[in-house]
Amino acid sequence: MSSPRVRKIADRIQVIVAEMLERRIKDPRLGFVTVTDVRVTGDSQQASIFYTVLGAEEEVANTAAALESAKGLIRSEVGKQLGMRHVPTLTFIPDALPESARHLDEVLARAKALDEEVASQRVETYAGEPDPYKKPRVVEDDEDFDDTDHD
Repeated sequence: MSSPRVRKIADRIQVIVAEMLERRIKDPRLGFVTVTDVRVTGDSQQASIFYTVLGAEEEVANTAAALESAKGLIRSEVGKQLGMRHVPTLTFIPDALPESARHLDEVLARAKALDEEVASQRVETYAGEPDPYKKPRVVEDDEDFDDTDHD
């Protein structure tokens, strides 16, 4: 993990970029974007901004183009708000997490369906007797038992 200073810079960049995309960038190609994570190198020279877009592949491509064209404006605003001498270079990267999660959900659903199929084909038969538990013996002769003490 990076130093606390670098983590603070990354968190601040994430907030600044999210606010910029929400309020100041008016590009019609920009879709419903969520900034999921920002990673800054140890020397604070480069920042990778991970984002997700709600929509189809065409909207993802349009949003990527809009982010590339607004990169300079966003970088200047990041520099202004952070007050750093050297502003990190911004790189926008589509986050693969939603696709990975969707793939895992599909795999889990397939596994569950196969498990249910196997369970429906199962015939429950038990080895041994149907009732394997021992029953207490019933004593029919009371004469054998003597409750008196033998000293």
